[in-house]
Amino acid sequence: MEDGTRHADAADSVVHANEDGKRSIFYQIYTHCWFQIILISFICFCCPGMYNALAGLGGSGQVDQTVAANATVALLAATAATALFVVGPIFDRVGPRVCLLLATKNGAFVIAAGAILGVGASFLWVAQGAIMTTYVKESQKGRAIAAFWIIFNLGGGVGSLASFGLNYHSKSGTVSDGTYIALLIIMAIGWLLGLLICPPSSVRVSQLQATPQSEKNWRKTARQALNTMTDWRVLCMLPLFFSANVFYSYQQNVVNGMTFNIRTRSLNGALYWIAQMLGGLIIGLILDMPGFNRPTRARIGWGFLFVTGMVIWGGGYAFQKWSDRRMAAGLKQDIDYTEGSLSVGPIFLYIFYGAYDAFWQSFCYWLMGARSNSPAETAITVGAYKTFQATGGAMAWRINALKKPAMTQFAMDWGLCMGSLVIAIPAVLAVTLTSDPNSEAGEGRDAGDSMDKSDREVKA
Repeated sequence: MEDGTRHADAADSVVHANEDGKRSIFYQIYTHCWFQIILISFICFCCPGMYNALAGLGGSGQVDQTVAANATVALLAATAATALFVVGPIFDRVGPRVCLLLATKNGAFVIAAGAILGVGASFLWVAQGAIMTTYVKESQKGRAIAAFWIIFNLGGGVGSLASFGLNYHSKSGTVSDGTYIALLIIMAIGWLLGLLICPPSSVRVSQLQATPQSEKNWRKTARQALNTMTDWRVLCMLPLFFSANVFYSYQQNVVNGMTFNIRTRSLNGALYWIAQMLGGLIIGLILDMPGFNRPTRARIGWGFLFVTGMVIWGGGYAFQKWSDRRMAAGLKQDIDYTEGSLSVGPIFLYIFYGAYDAFWQSFCYWLMGARSNSPAETAITVGAYKTFQATGGAMAWRINALKKPAMTQFAMDWGLCMGSLVIAIPAVLAVTLTSDPNSEAGEGRDAGDSMDKSDREVKA
């Protein structure tokens, strides 16, 4: 059985090699899995990356945070309503390019714009998640997630640094009009890059389980969605998904937005997204560690997430007690980064919050990628991820808009994160050696390793 599988893989590799020989160098590069990963990363650099740069300032750069918080509630509610039941099933019918072009390029500064942006965000994130978690070999999925997370969050970092420069001498407490215009132009460029995304059937990776055109119909798509959402492993991951953005409102509007002045908030935003880049690299390397099989890496990743979470949120508890005392004394939005004795601790806490967000979301994506190598099935799982992630985020932003006590928001976030990690344990323990149906479950290596060996045999 093993030899037969290897010979079949070798034959497929020869066929692909012959087909590639007839294609131009440009086409071979364009359809390479890593080119598509990098392309979707730069699209997210331009679009949600710039949005994150603005949102990370606290109140989207305004003194009154209530309108921005309610707009974010509308955005996330619209995302939650469409990601799973609308966009997930649509992805397999129309492909990632159409999904990305349907994604809006507007910013969310009023509630109506927030809702429109939320619908577009569903199309963007479902397509992005399916591409990132299925277009590379199983042994490289951690690295693919890390590469995406670095480039995507570079957008937030660059945007925040630009805002820092534009608002360096500002005394108003709000960002300049030039900041908004510059970010919107970059978002428009990202939308146009969506034209370069190619369909899954054209991507050159042997394990990809693309849906045959003859099997694409709404009945089978609906059945696949139902089967995916009733899988007990997915059900165990739903609380993990729900908690994936639940801490943004507290971190951005309370920790950053209510503690620092506008230029320091801009600087912190840059550091937060740069920390995301480093965090994505760290967790990506952990989840692709050589010498460990995939189930072991899943357990190590979970343990890393739990330990770092307890340490970082524990530091956050100390900060929040200190912040409550300052707020009671009437001190808010007053700390500048030059005040070392006051600013260093909170700034580093905010940096660690950024890194932990990268740990969390990268681990979620890796778990989804460990379930299946099918873009259609993964799109549904990603749709569920975005639906529950947006639902949790909308709930948290609404609580923030209602001006609930900061300590209440903090306790809710910490409790949800650690509790959802515990509930996800069965799904983590259920991670298998491979998701490739053509590989034997009893083999003591990942499918990526098997395919690498087949490739070496073909070259020999």
